Amino acid sequence: MDFTFTEEQQAAVEAARAVFSDVAPDGAPSPALTPGAVAEDIDRQLWHELARTDLLGLTLAPDHGGAGLDPIALCLVLRESAKVLARVPLLESCAVAMAIERYGDRTLAAELLPRAGRGELILTVGANGRSGHDPAELAVSARPYGEDSGASDGSGDSGTADGEAGGSARGSGWVLDGVQSAVPWAQAADWIAVPAHTAGGRPVLALVPRTRDGVTLADQVSTNGERLAEVRLEAVRVEARELIDAAGCWDWLRSLLTTGTCALALGLGERVLAMTAEYTGKREQFGFPVATFQAVAVQAADRYIDLRAMEATLWQAAWRISTATGGPLPAAGDVAVAKIWASDGVRRVVQTAQHLHGGFGADTDYPLHRYHAWAKQIELSLGPAAAHEEALGDLLAAHPLG
Repeated sequence: MDFTFTEEQQAAVEAARAVFSDVAPDGAPSPALTPGAVAEDIDRQLWHELARTDLLGLTLAPDHGGAGLDPIALCLVLRESAKVLARVPLLESCAVAMAIERYGDRTLAAELLPRAGRGELILTVGANGRSGHDPAELAVSARPYGEDSGASDGSGDSGTADGEAGGSARGSGWVLDGVQSAVPWAQAADWIAVPAHTAGGRPVLALVPRTRDGVTLADQVSTNGERLAEVRLEAVRVEARELIDAAGCWDWLRSLLTTGTCALALGLGERVLAMTAEYTGKREQFGFPVATFQAVAVQAADRYIDLRAMEATLWQAAWRISTATGGPLPAAGDVAVAKIWASDGVRRVVQTAQHLHGGFGADTDYPLHRYHAWAKQIELSLGPAAAHEEALGDLLAAHPLG
């Protein structure tokens, strides 16, 4: 299998490295020493620099001021961002923009996407549902204007695309009720993409301005000390064009978010292993660098194998969702495999790094503990390995390999 990157993709990597080279992983207070969130806002200076170098519009079409590249290019940039623990909603904003461009209303896309590419507008998405254990779309209900909010038997909603789209086509719009928990960077975002379900059980994706009436945010804090939000929607009205009811939209966006999370795990793991190699190459015992001891070398080699498996499965998943190429399993199967490796692999990498660094790894003046906290957040984001193993099992049961 040939995962050679195109010249355009390689150019995106070089541009990303140049931007992130000035970012210090310890630019924010340590999550181990900070009660609550480490900062109130994203890294605005970095966000503006990403916009200046056209990396925010990397995957948008030229009509919207972008470079027209694919999710693979986005994953390459995300990989570089994780090496410096970049505190920006790069994954969320770019992924939502791609979903709007691919499935959304053309006039809304023309209004939002050029501004998103210029960094003037930030997008995020609620992908964790109420608790993080159930499908996110089940946490929010969407009903046409005028429909009784207590109706749950499907009355007034045909449960078909034609019937639901017909209600919105008459200009009635939609009403949203529910909660999305742990929404990343929500306080800094201008628009929040909210997965929801209709009375007929069909998933849709609503695009909601953060300041819309009925939207309230409650602060939450992530494992890595970043500010999250519980987004509560109470009779929030959205226009017909602000709700994407195209079949497959939410599934595609969730797959892209999951694949992007795998790219973050890979970049973080690669940086942590490099830190470990540097430290064990200098730290001496009995007159020799500890890196020359067989027990140390074997553990580091095992983590290198983890990273190569994470890399191979990441590019397989990114290629499937970029090209819509068929296979023995749907693309969701490749995404699940990538997330299984990313979740387990990044955990093993940081645990081994902590072990090989000894007590130095827990020193809050040294950045390794920050990478450990971010790795745990990434490991559990959008489902831990066990959740994706279950999803993969369901896919294998539904698509037996003969």
